[in-house]
Amino acid sequence: MLEEQALAAFAALSQETRLRMVRLLVKAGPQGLPAGAIGEAMDGASASRMSFHLSQLEQAGLVASRREGRSIIYSAVYPTLSDLVAFLMRDCCNGHPEVCAPAVAALSCACEPKTEDTHA
Repeated sequence: MLEEQALAAFAALSQETRLRMVRLLVKAGPQGLPAGAIGEAMDGASASRMSFHLSQLEQAGLVASRREGRSIIYSAVYPTLSDLVAFLMRDCCNGHPEVCAPAVAALSCACEPKTEDTHA
C-alpha cells in the first residue's frame, strides 16, 4: 500500500460513523449487509447521510457495493484493510520482534472462532 492510499483510508476512518460502519461490515463477514441494515445499526441515520458515508468509504477502497435485486449490499474489502494494517506494522520491529508481539497476538486472537465455556 502506498502512503497516499493509506492517507485516504485513514481520512475515511477518522469520522465516527464511518469507523463504526467499517467495524460493522467486518463483523458481518464477506456476505456484507444491505444499506438499510447498516442504517438501522447506525441509529436509523437518514438514507442521504448513509449514502454519503458509504461513498467515502468506497472511494477509499475500504468497502465495496453490489446490487442484489432491489438492495445494495455493502461489504468490507478485507485485502485493503489487511494492507492498511501491514502498512502500519511494516517497519515496527526494526530487528526487535518483541515490539510487534502484542499487535500480532491481538490480530491472531481476533480471527479465532469463539468457543463456549463448558465448565459452567
